[in-house]
Amino acid sequence: MPNIQKILGYTRKACQEFNLIDNGDKIAVGVSGGKDSLVLLAALAEMRLFFEKKYQLHAISLDPRFYGRDGDYSSVERFCEKLEVPFTLIRSDIYEIVFEIRREKNPCALCAKMRRGALHDAAKENNCNKIALGHNNDDAIETFIMNLFREGRIGCFSPKSYLSRKDLTLIRPLVFAPESKIESCCRQSGFEVIKSPCPVDKATERQRIKEFLETREKEDKGFKQRIFGALRKSGADNWGQG
Repeated sequence: MPNIQKILGYTRKACQEFNLIDNGDKIAVGVSGGKDSLVLLAALAEMRLFFEKKYQLHAISLDPRFYGRDGDYSSVERFCEKLEVPFTLIRSDIYEIVFEIRREKNPCALCAKMRRGALHDAAKENNCNKIALGHNNDDAIETFIMNLFREGRIGCFSPKSYLSRKDLTLIRPLVFAPESKIESCCRQSGFEVIKSPCPVDKATERQRIKEFLETREKEDKGFKQRIFGALRKSGADNWGQG
């Protein structure tokens, strides 16, 4: 996969700097079918060939069943077969609960919570001890700004966190990879991306923060990376400089 070399560099750096992978790990990779999760799976699958620690992968897709219909994850299944990664698809009633039964005004929080719970359970059922998520460098910067603007606090999701209730460790191997590089890798590699049918896609607070950061980056090049540097220097949530 020649188009994934830059992503591999970011991934290996994160794995080494934050000690994300240990010998003998069995890692569940959450695969929504979006660009981030596909590139993450491809990178971790490729990295098995040369990384200094040996590990296994198991891809897990969670179908929220938008509008009461089964989602088509056949492209993800084919992708996993090509990468020689076992694949599990979990059908759920998340859409019905969040949008039709609960009729949440701010559905993202409950949806994310239910997704996490289902993914954690599936990981345990498949004897995985870690879960890899596809959050990228832009996601980290956006989360940092959202916490600052909305809650008045310094913080972000962690590159690595232990869930004691489930005895699982969450890892985010793409935290150094800019979204633009992920998009480029996905496009050049010809990965089949599943477009989200979520009714609130692109209409969230995170999207507004993303657009704000993009505007500032155009006006002041390097703006986003200076924010990321501030996050790292703060040492919050295990983001300290390595």
